[in-house]
Amino acid sequence: MRLMKSRPATDHGKAVQSNSTLEFRISEAASILGISSSALRQWEAAGLARPSRTPSGYRVYSLQQIEHLKEVQHLRIDKGMNIDAIRYLLANSGLPKNGNRAPAINQPDRFIGRKLRRMRQQRSLSLAEASAQVGLSASFLSCLERGQVHASVSTLQKLSVLYNTKILSFFGNEKRGSKSRASLVHPNQRKRISNEPGIEMELLAPGNVLMEAHMFHLEPGTSSGGHYHHEGEEFVFVVQGEIEIWLDEVERFLLREGDCFYFTSMQTHRWSNPGKTKTTVLWINTPPTF
Repeated sequence: MRLMKSRPATDHGKAVQSNSTLEFRISEAASILGISSSALRQWEAAGLARPSRTPSGYRVYSLQQIEHLKEVQHLRIDKGMNIDAIRYLLANSGLPKNGNRAPAINQPDRFIGRKLRRMRQQRSLSLAEASAQVGLSASFLSCLERGQVHASVSTLQKLSVLYNTKILSFFGNEKRGSKSRASLVHPNQRKRISNEPGIEMELLAPGNVLMEAHMFHLEPGTSSGGHYHHEGEEFVFVVQGEIEIWLDEVERFLLREGDCFYFTSMQTHRWSNPGKTKTTVLWINTPPTF
């Protein structure tokens, strides 16, 4: 990918490239981290985030800054630390304050990135063409293909629609096998999908099925990374914890343990775990989308 010289941002919906440094708008940074844009603004107000600004005043984040924010997120989710404790730790430890480390690339992200690049090239799409069709910036999609950033559930869903496939195909599980009248799956036989820290999905009913059942395990603060929609219908049952679901960016539903929820998949939807404990959700789609 050829990098362009710095120029003022004219559209809040586009990522910025400047002086050979990739920078991402706040919505893209939030998607990478699996949190909301408002949470990023709160981190900034608390001194935990230091985004750069375009000449027009828009926030932009470098890959190094995002790596720094991943450490902040680790302290929030895995260590259960509040903002004041994290700020104190950053000020009194060797943790980088400005994100000067090079971003890490892990093997699952490399594998998914190669699959995404291969699917795009098989369809003779340029980065610009593919990114325009799914509402992502070309620089963000390029980083996904190089395994430099995580792909949120929302991003994977949009890309699966573009490439006319299922999300499982990005993980090397495109073939589901033949349809069976009965299928017993023991807990240790469940296929586990995890591409983001704090989010794990277990496939409960393998094979060529009409209903796709998953068990979602969501750590506090995790989310779908944005909204998405597709054909079908969905059923949600909260096993433990709580989950927040937005439909069409208008209706907000807070589900707690024991609650059930049913909606049509054509409604744009996004979700997050707003609580302080782990959430486990039984999630059923028809037809299959994963």
